[in-house]
Amino acid sequence: MTTSNYASERETDEGRVFTVTGGDWDTIVSGTDPINDERIVVNMGPQHPSTHGVLRLILELEGETVREARSVIGYLHTGIEKNLEYRNWVQGSTFVTRMDYLAPIFNETAYALAVEKLLGITDDITERATTIRVLMMELNRISSHLVWLATTGMELGAISIMLYGFREREYILDIFETITGLRMNHAYVRPGGVAQDVPDEAIVKIREFLKMMPKKLKEYEDLLSGQPIWTERTKNVAVLDVTGCVALGITGPVLRSAGLAWDLRKTMPYCGYETYEFDVPTHPDGDVWGRYQVRLAEIRESMKLVEQALDRLRPGPVMVADRKIAWPAQLAIGVDGMGNSLEHVAKIMGQSMESLIHHFKLVTEGFRVPPGQVYVAIEAPRGELGVHAVSDGGTRPYRVHYREPSFVNLQALPAMAEGGLIADVIAGGASLDPVMGGCDR
Repeated sequence: MTTSNYASERETDEGRVFTVTGGDWDTIVSGTDPINDERIVVNMGPQHPSTHGVLRLILELEGETVREARSVIGYLHTGIEKNLEYRNWVQGSTFVTRMDYLAPIFNETAYALAVEKLLGITDDITERATTIRVLMMELNRISSHLVWLATTGMELGAISIMLYGFREREYILDIFETITGLRMNHAYVRPGGVAQDVPDEAIVKIREFLKMMPKKLKEYEDLLSGQPIWTERTKNVAVLDVTGCVALGITGPVLRSAGLAWDLRKTMPYCGYETYEFDVPTHPDGDVWGRYQVRLAEIRESMKLVEQALDRLRPGPVMVADRKIAWPAQLAIGVDGMGNSLEHVAKIMGQSMESLIHHFKLVTEGFRVPPGQVYVAIEAPRGELGVHAVSDGGTRPYRVHYREPSFVNLQALPAMAEGGLIADVIAGGASLDPVMGGCDR
């Protein structure tokens, strides 16, 4: 291109604003005629609560009716999948837990199952570790659904439920802190098992929670289910039938609220879910009301699973026996909760040369994973959470890619919103329960 041509191109583009979707704002706006068509193009978000802070929606409106809706994502990119390529396999747990920050245990479990499949040790995971994983995931499912209930209620004007939902979630986070030391982003589920055992104190707290929670669920239903404003804002709103869900790859409560009982815990069991007794709640209408009903029912089913998991907890190790993989769960913690215990340090430094070699090698390098690739999927609170992990035989992942349900489910927003009212965009978008940390991982 000559200098003069370049200058001409540059002058032509001056003053034009290009959007993330590839077009430019002038082109979008020029397609409407506010005087004759009474159509306008507006932004909803990324600051609006129903867009979860970092989702931008471009809406073309005719009066209060949405004629076209576009989702613009990417505001929360953290580069987690790329960062995994520069850390060892165990350190990956610390990264993936931060994606869907409302369901960290699921991020960790899916990753651990994929690494274990590459290692060929799936059948070697101890019974206690597997049971603890189920216990933690189902508690996490309850806490995630409580956030959905609280925030969706707030976005539709039911402020009281916001307070109640977060109140019960706090109790679960206290349980997580007792078990893992952290309230969120735990890095607790690791390849080979879990980081540490569940203390007796946590078992007591969980049983207290199971006694208390049924009464709280009744309170939620008393607040919302019989409330005429809530029913008007949710029934026959943002409808997406089962055909639309399947065509768009929608999974989780949104799919089940359209009548299809597809739950990977039943259809493609993992972690021994096939040995547990629980139902898969569905609803026939495929609207916001149906998604509300399904999530409340799922909380009740998760409580059943938690109780069964507690009854199955038998004494035993929580990590595989192979010491080359078992780090760091086999390290004893010091009395101050920081660093290794003096007994463990004395052993690796003075009593066992083999322990010292393994300790040093695992800390600095990690373990090697045979070359290959796997795909492992689990049922997360928002739907199918899949991990495609690729190893080149080294101590770090060659590639890890997540099939994240928030990202996939957002495809449904235009189908739900177009032809409806602008107010229903809020209800429909919230009913998808997107977590942008997972979407923009």
